[in-house]
Amino acid sequence: MLTDLTAPVLALLAMIGLVGGIAITALGPGGVLVTVGLFGATALSPAAVAGTAIVTHIGTGLLGTAAYARSGQLREPVTRRTACLLGGTAVIGTPAGIAANSAMSGRAFGVLLGAFVALVAVLVVYRERRSPQENSVPEHPPHGAPTLICLGLCVSAAGGMFGIGGPMLAVPLLIAIGVPVLPALASAQAQSVVIAAVGSVGYIVSGDIDWGLALLVGIPEAIGVLVGWKIAHAVPTRGLKYALVAVLFALAPYLALTA
Repeated sequence: MLTDLTAPVLALLAMIGLVGGIAITALGPGGVLVTVGLFGATALSPAAVAGTAIVTHIGTGLLGTAAYARSGQLREPVTRRTACLLGGTAVIGTPAGIAANSAMSGRAFGVLLGAFVALVAVLVVYRERRSPQENSVPEHPPHGAPTLICLGLCVSAAGGMFGIGGPMLAVPLLIAIGVPVLPALASAQAQSVVIAAVGSVGYIVSGDIDWGLALLVGIPEAIGVLVGWKIAHAVPTRGLKYALVAVLFALAPYLALTA
């Protein structure tokens, strides 16, 4: 597939990987940009788009998890418990999402991806209004296992279907049930490792991963994850969030109409 693409398209995909990685750890949403880029710039099937995208999130998830462990969030017992419950559900939810993807046409995938991108934009706005203090880490009680299991199943099913790691959905949903921002980001990063690993195995078995494109996008995406972690701890990100929301709202109808 790499040889079928022009140099500008290859450069664009690498840049999308970098920006997506930054958004993963700084803002939560980010992995969907890789899926959107692969779907819009290549002729890959829906399964190959999702498979190629999801394998890149193994590295980004590991880096993001290590970063939040280093900064202390994943050493907190409540956050570790949340991360374990979310990760456990991904073993079931991710294969369900892969099965749904295999039944989709390219048209259906584009329409659903457009709707999903719009939903992510709405959730980013909700998160910004619900949690204005980005770097505060207040004490919070543990949440009920049934709530976290339902949340984890939904997030991981979407991850398997669209080839995303999960933070873009998990972070605002965790915030909605009262988890502070940084613990939510840390838990979602840990879950994304399981989603990406289980999803990659599923798509490898079906032969739906383009390894050349995965490396092209995944390497800059991994670099972006480290940059985004620094941004999340150092600077206000409200302007970046609303810029991302504008991009996502613009992409949503484009994906649906051009699928």
